[in-house]
Amino acid sequence: MPEEKWLEINGQKIFYRDIGQGICTVLIHGFAEDGRIWDKQIDALKNDFRLIIPGLPGSGKSIMDSHAPNVSNPIKMDDYASLIKGLLDKEKIGSCVLIGHSMGGYITLAFAEKYPEMLSGFALVHSTAYTDSEEKKALRQKSIEFIQKNGSADFIRQSTPNLFSDFTKENRPELIEEIIERYDNFRPESLVSYYKAMILRPDRTELLKSFKRPIMFIIGGKDNIVPLEDSLKLSHLPTISYIHILENTGHMGMLESTPELNKYLKDFIIKAGV
Repeated sequence: MPEEKWLEINGQKIFYRDIGQGICTVLIHGFAEDGRIWDKQIDALKNDFRLIIPGLPGSGKSIMDSHAPNVSNPIKMDDYASLIKGLLDKEKIGSCVLIGHSMGGYITLAFAEKYPEMLSGFALVHSTAYTDSEEKKALRQKSIEFIQKNGSADFIRQSTPNLFSDFTKENRPELIEEIIERYDNFRPESLVSYYKAMILRPDRTELLKSFKRPIMFIIGGKDNIVPLEDSLKLSHLPTISYIHILENTGHMGMLESTPELNKYLKDFIIKAGV
């Protein structure tokens, strides 16, 4: 079975990797990332599970339709969720575990709302079910304007360090520089499209209450993007909830606290897939 595959759907050409066998687990990357952000998790999980790692339209090798998004028909998180559904349908996968990082968590929530019967569980990795506050929307709009004026490289170099904890900045500055260099050529139109979709997303806290299968929360103790207090409030809403706080970790537990996160993911996939 080839590990690298393509899906053409709704004008998008989606690149994804399909690795391993066992309980199907979909790893959805976040804003200004691609599927490579999960490489350390793939190495740890591929011998036990079937991993599907897509790139969202406009990320990495995945191509965004030149006609979308537009003002009259902006892309929403539900649209990305539908793309994930199309990928699973292509592979004839009827049930899976979804793992979403940051914006990938927003897509995971949209998927859980639209297709709950396809999920045996899902995990929010440094993500939230709350909608943006008006202040947060204004900050995102300023970022859109900065990207449109200055391009992706300046934006990535300015914003990336804030994703990491002070501990990581002091002790592993080379990691931050590696991520900057990996993504500083990101397509500006893709970043703008993702920001607009984030601004438009609804509050999905009620979904956390109604979803009856396991939900896991991976929380950064020093996350500047998703506050610890907000994550703790949400983590007590589900019927079945697993909560893990990564100390001295910011928004990037996949890289900052790799061994701990890998263990939590493996344990959760097994529990959810039973």
